Amino acid sequence: MRPPAWRRSLAAALAALALAVTAACSSGGGNPTPGGSAAQQGTQITMWTRAGTQSQTQALVSAYNASHKNHVVLTTYPNEQYPAKIAAAAGAHALPDIFTSDVVFAPNYVSQGLWQDVSARFQALPFKDSVAPSHIKAATKDGKLYAVPHALDLSVLFYNKALYKQAGLDPAKPPTTMAEFAAQARAVAKLGGKVKGTYIGGNCGGCVEFTFWPSVWADGGTVMDDAGTKSNIASPQVTAVFKIYHDLFADGTMDPAAKSEDGTTWLGALQSGTVGIAPGPSSWLSLIRQKGIDVGVAPIPGVNGGSSTFVGGDVAGISATSSHADAAWDFLSWTLGDQAQVEVVAKQGQIIARTDLAQNKYAASDPAVVAINQVLAKGQTPYALNFNASYNDPQSPWTAALRGALFGPDPAKALSDGQAAITKSLNQQ
Repeated sequence: MRPPAWRRSLAAALAALALAVTAACSSGGGNPTPGGSAAQQGTQITMWTRAGTQSQTQALVSAYNASHKNHVVLTTYPNEQYPAKIAAAAGAHALPDIFTSDVVFAPNYVSQGLWQDVSARFQALPFKDSVAPSHIKAATKDGKLYAVPHALDLSVLFYNKALYKQAGLDPAKPPTTMAEFAAQARAVAKLGGKVKGTYIGGNCGGCVEFTFWPSVWADGGTVMDDAGTKSNIASPQVTAVFKIYHDLFADGTMDPAAKSEDGTTWLGALQSGTVGIAPGPSSWLSLIRQKGIDVGVAPIPGVNGGSSTFVGGDVAGISATSSHADAAWDFLSWTLGDQAQVEVVAKQGQIIARTDLAQNKYAASDPAVVAINQVLAKGQTPYALNFNASYNDPQSPWTAALRGALFGPDPAKALSDGQAAITKSLNQQ
């Protein structure tokens, strides 16, 4: 399969960028000083992020700008356009001072030298040992750190308590196995009318991996090897998870619109108040509540019990071409500090990037946030250099496999064929 256009552009751009990386990194990437005289001189810092984390990024930027001499100028791009924007900017030596990345893409950007080494700066932080380990691992290569956690997002189950009561279910007893998940979804679907039992992003590779893979992990299974070079989606654990969702669609429990859902209206379906229970990003909690829905939150279970989560979200790093490394690090280190993590991130109901602040005053008062925080320790962040082309791209072999496994006549064959195709894609240079 020919690589998508943005990947071809990125390859060319990175070849051109390589000559500039060494010189750019001399601007202060190894300086261990968290701030310094250059950090607060009214410097304008440019920053890019994707739409998926815009609200949290903007809140941090606004709070920083209101309390510092420096000024961060934020530009946001649609999720699907963002990789191409990074590729084009790299080729033009015009990356912003800071850019964020979906954590699963971080290993690729690190390996290509698009961020400066911030190891010494990070080690100088007094709370370094409490920063989200999964994101730190994803942005580390050969013992050097190139980006830090920016926005954490976990996959969880959301369930509509009002619909549960109408269906005779106990809102205090969310599912603890995938069999219970299916049974509760079917019970709600029996209410009829516009009400449906569940909903998924059935035409969205990233949506499905984010919400299905935790069930596999909870059962002790894997979706690929640790090196990110071999797919395991034909395994019994993966097959069992897909069978449950396949049957929910086949019997009408799942909203038929889920088959074409590419992620753009996924949140809206849960905000409609007509879906009984569905997996989704934890960052949606406040957005669902804004619609007046009394929503419960539960961990995503395995077929046989247990629970897990996909630890997603974004990392942020200082670009290799930035000449404002001190000022950029002043902002990044501030976003990880107590004030920003508690009074900006936690206050919004978002997941904080510091384990030592998990029991902050905002989290402790909200059972839904407590449920989210508790599953964080059981989560995983998958690693693969060729992640996007293999899984998230609309033309990826994973997307083709999941479509066949969810909506086709032979789910097992779709997963088996997909396993071979994904493995081939993971190993493409």
